[in-house]
Amino acid sequence: MMTNPAPAGVAELIEWLSGDECHDAAGAAMLTGLGRRLRTLGLPIDRLSLSLRTLHPQILARTFAWSEGEPVEQRDRENAIEHQPFFAANPIRRATEERSWLSLTTVGEIAKLEELDFFHGRGIAVAEVVPLLMGQGPASAAVFATRRPEGFGADGRALLQRIVPALRSACEVRLLRLTEATLLDTYVGPLTGRRILEGHIRRGDVETLNAALLLCDLRDFTVLSNRLPPEQMLDRLNLYFDQLVPPIAAAGGEVLKFMGDAVLAFFHHEDGPEASCAAAFEAARQALASIHSVSQAGTPLSAGVALHHGEVAYGNIGSGGRLDFTVIGRDVNLLSRIQTACATTGQPLLMSPRFAALLDRPGSRSIGPHPLKGFAEPLELFAWDAAQPLR
Repeated sequence: MMTNPAPAGVAELIEWLSGDECHDAAGAAMLTGLGRRLRTLGLPIDRLSLSLRTLHPQILARTFAWSEGEPVEQRDRENAIEHQPFFAANPIRRATEERSWLSLTTVGEIAKLEELDFFHGRGIAVAEVVPLLMGQGPASAAVFATRRPEGFGADGRALLQRIVPALRSACEVRLLRLTEATLLDTYVGPLTGRRILEGHIRRGDVETLNAALLLCDLRDFTVLSNRLPPEQMLDRLNLYFDQLVPPIAAAGGEVLKFMGDAVLAFFHHEDGPEASCAAAFEAARQALASIHSVSQAGTPLSAGVALHHGEVAYGNIGSGGRLDFTVIGRDVNLLSRIQTACATTGQPLLMSPRFAALLDRPGSRSIGPHPLKGFAEPLELFAWDAAQPLR
């Protein structure tokens, strides 16, 4: 139990939480600074954690935990944790849903807290679970825990009550930054998101980019859409995208568009066009192999992939305050026509002559010139003739 801390020390802590040093610090550094300052003020804190609720399609919360003399632990809690039996009765969930402060003092209450890995085996005797209320959205939470059976006492609780508003504000700034980056990554991609945050947000703000381009289209989409209920069709589409998007990201590509059942991506490797084409080809190969594997397992899926390397205009188009980041240009149009040829030729993967030349590896073969709608001259197309067919 602590004695009443000096008012000047509490004011300094609140000033630190509200200042630039704290706001500019990474999550681990902020938590370390807070924990050490609380101990300096006499609070017998042995475990301090933050659970920051995120707006993310896969992650429920970003969590941090600190103890004196140990590295800060950090974990992203996936949304699936909400379906775990132990989580339903967890004090952190209860505090955030009820939006009320919880004092855990009994063995049973502490046992519920210790079901989370951050607190397991820590010998915690008393914990204060504090919701951090930020507008109407889901609450985040802080946990202040001690091994002392007498807990923090009235003075300790009063200290925490004084600093919580400043802590909430510091966390809210951090969450806004995280949410901003997460939403941009989710809906426009990391590279495009960075460009937006750098201020490239005006209509006509475009740059010329040389990149490897990939366009993948699900075959028989219209037939499937007419035959399957909407819920099943969405499940089928998501399964298809799950085979396609991870290989693109793993190869350093960026998905620009989901166009119904089609995906447009580009690869702009710092090592040049050859590296960009190699990355795009590897993404296409892995994606088609995964689609084939899923189809063999009982969910019929088939796709065609077009690959090309060219120059595109990359930036903002639209009207007024409603804009879109995209790529446009002759080479994008050519890519689309090559993809259409996948269906007419029965080939799962087709490359333009430029892409095949830059790829420069055994296995590509010409299937001859093919007429492409909107282009005056037939274009020689290249398929892949590896030992394991792309089907």
